[in-house]
Amino acid sequence: MAPTTTAAQQSDNVAHALSGAGGGILSMALTYPLITLSTRAQVESKRADSGFLDAVKRIVQREGVTGLYAGLDSALFGISVTNFVYYYWYEWTRSGFEKAAVKAGRASKKLTTIESMIAGALAGSATVMLTNPIWVVNTRMTTRKRNKETDESIVLGAEAPKQPTTVGTLLALIREEGPQALFSGVVPALVLVINPILQYTIFEQLKNILEKKKRITPTVAFLLGALGKLFATSITYPYITVKSRMHVAGRDGGKESMVEGMRRIIKEEGYVGFYKGIGPKVTQSVLTAAFLFAFKDVLYEQTIRLRRNAAKVAVK
Repeated sequence: MAPTTTAAQQSDNVAHALSGAGGGILSMALTYPLITLSTRAQVESKRADSGFLDAVKRIVQREGVTGLYAGLDSALFGISVTNFVYYYWYEWTRSGFEKAAVKAGRASKKLTTIESMIAGALAGSATVMLTNPIWVVNTRMTTRKRNKETDESIVLGAEAPKQPTTVGTLLALIREEGPQALFSGVVPALVLVINPILQYTIFEQLKNILEKKKRITPTVAFLLGALGKLFATSITYPYITVKSRMHVAGRDGGKESMVEGMRRIIKEEGYVGFYKGIGPKVTQSVLTAAFLFAFKDVLYEQTIRLRRNAAKVAVK
């Protein structure tokens, strides 16, 4: 009996992972221009004070509408891998806590706040180590450095320089800076594991409360996801800025540690430097998380339905 139960749990973990990956792809595709604007604001500090519409206009004039989607292919690949790994590990950890709760004779096997945070920490750490290289390449593509004269002389209607491919950016990065560059920013990324911990803990606990009163619909999941991400991103944004700058540090000059990066930002830009681009970032993060939770629930239900139909066909 145990092997069957284990197989069923494994299948359910994969279903959650696949639906999380699919939801991530859909939500990121919808909000990617905001990611471009936020990331550039974080690493191009001299331009970060311009207005939202000015930033959009400058990118479109210089690079065309496609400039808003620079690095989209690597981002979609990255979010699919990130979400698959995260949800798989999260569900695996959660099932372990639920089994322990049943053995302990606890009234409810739903995760406590502490258990939710531990599950999020384990899933987040595993995800960071496996996907950091993908996000380094994506950040390089999103904020690719241009020659100053070229950057300022391109006029409306002029042909923009050809964008580098994901593979081209990866190979150039390894050739110029070595494989270790793929793990630049990994320390603040590990610290930022607190972001999904806060996000998913808030989501899970609010979901547990509401489930006692009514069914959680995609609309409710959308709102809960938005609320959790708004809180988490607002708290952790300074570290997000430091991580983005570390991803491009080797390209722009000498490498620096997380602490050195923080000191330099304070010295050159003041504490406000930690919050460059927070407007589009919070908007993007909240919308992406909200769409993710809404899409994930729908995709999970569809995945389970397809699995059941396939099982019935196999039996026949």
